[in-house]
Amino acid sequence: MALLNLSGLGLGYVLLRRWMAAALCWAVTAVLLLIALPADPDGVPGGVVVAYVIFLLFTAGDGARRGLRVPADPAPAATGAPGRSGLLRPPVVLALGLVLLAVPAGGAVAYDAARDEAVEQMLLDRLAGADELVAEGSAGSFAASKEHYRRALAQYSELAEEHEGSRAAKLVPDRLRKYYTTVADPYAKDEYCDAVEPLTYLRTVPDAVDEDLLGSLTAWPDDRLATSLYECGVSRLGAEGAATDGGEFGVLLRTFPASAQADKVEPAVRSRIKQLNGELTSGDRAPCAVTEELQRVSDTASGLPGESATVLSAEAGDGVESGTYACGVDQFKDDDFAAARQTMTDFADRYKDSEHRVQAQNIAIGAEIAEESPAAGKRVPSAAEPNGSGLELVISNDAPDNVEILFTGPVTGKVSLRACGGCETYSSESSGRTLACQDASRSYPKTRLVLPAGDYYFLYKRADDTVDNANHTATSKIESGYSYTDCTYVVQSDPWDLDLPELDLPELDLPELTQP
Repeated sequence: MALLNLSGLGLGYVLLRRWMAAALCWAVTAVLLLIALPADPDGVPGGVVVAYVIFLLFTAGDGARRGLRVPADPAPAATGAPGRSGLLRPPVVLALGLVLLAVPAGGAVAYDAARDEAVEQMLLDRLAGADELVAEGSAGSFAASKEHYRRALAQYSELAEEHEGSRAAKLVPDRLRKYYTTVADPYAKDEYCDAVEPLTYLRTVPDAVDEDLLGSLTAWPDDRLATSLYECGVSRLGAEGAATDGGEFGVLLRTFPASAQADKVEPAVRSRIKQLNGELTSGDRAPCAVTEELQRVSDTASGLPGESATVLSAEAGDGVESGTYACGVDQFKDDDFAAARQTMTDFADRYKDSEHRVQAQNIAIGAEIAEESPAAGKRVPSAAEPNGSGLELVISNDAPDNVEILFTGPVTGKVSLRACGGCETYSSESSGRTLACQDASRSYPKTRLVLPAGDYYFLYKRADDTVDNANHTATSKIESGYSYTDCTYVVQSDPWDLDLPELDLPELDLPELTQP
């Protein structure tokens, strides 16, 4: 009876006609089946299994006890009590019990198989979830999808390493190949700049995934990344916002120094420099734009590792020098005098040994004068400076502050006069015109210029910034056979007068001495 009850079907009780006990066995087994089916990856809770085993042992023991109390001979028919005849004979019961034990044993085996299948399905669902993350990532930019890719990779790795031998794990290598091609999709579309970041990311995958699992994928991104860095570097060379650390070229030379792509960097930069220098010479493009691009190429070249930085930045620097000068001339011709003055001033400060330095300084002077008197910008100043031959012009300063005098014409230059000690401002133009530089007892600061004949433009720059319109312009025609004098002074009327006078400096006086 014990063996019959171990089947979980309560058959021992059935043979003993203990229907309530048999029904209890059926009920408990039915509850177990409701809990266990359908099979779950986690299986039946351990407490339930232990309780069921205890129950079976109890019914086995109870069945054995009840069976031993049954008489050996059949009971009288009048009593209806069971006996050990027929099926109740021990050999028969033992054989039947052993056969029926196959029921729970087979059920356990079948349940384990169902549970294993449930686990496989669960793992396949996880694989599908990782695939979905990759698909979602492919719909957007890499920056926006990076977290999707990281999560998918973690799931692939977990399936392959922690569930080795499962159907899902066997599919992971194929999924990883698809993962790589999906992440690197910009490369397949020849979008090289967009491909740099995802390919760089793929080179870090071996840090998170076993290299044995990746196989040839470990080195898969290398050549593609080198190509992307080179092509992107070429497309961005000289562009606005270009990096000063060598940009993509710098990364390529540091990461893949022995690659075929790295060997092409220096020729590519040199070719771009040659092209831009040609554009400067041909005048096909505005020289300022070409020079700015050349400067950016030079900045990129200076950030390259090794000797390339020195060689290429020097080659680009030569073009920047000539381009900066051409840019300043072009700005002057376009009447952008403020820009021309700044460009040529910077040029003269930066390229002290340049053959164009003197003319650049003259153009800067002419541009500053033209800012106040546009007529002075009709002609680009030459490199000519006063050389001691020509007509004399003596300029005196009858003002209590320093004055700088810029001039341009056949020659260009500037001179400075110190303040006149004891001199004062004049209250009106007429008094200044009559009295300036006329005190014979005073020694006025003066300078002597010898200028070739021609039309000149002058700019007087006062150091006293409290005087309104401290800069003053004048024009004069220097003719052969004359000498000239000029006197600078300041007119400043009553400060309470609403009509405040501006700084007034007279034009050059008429010839003082005539010598045919």
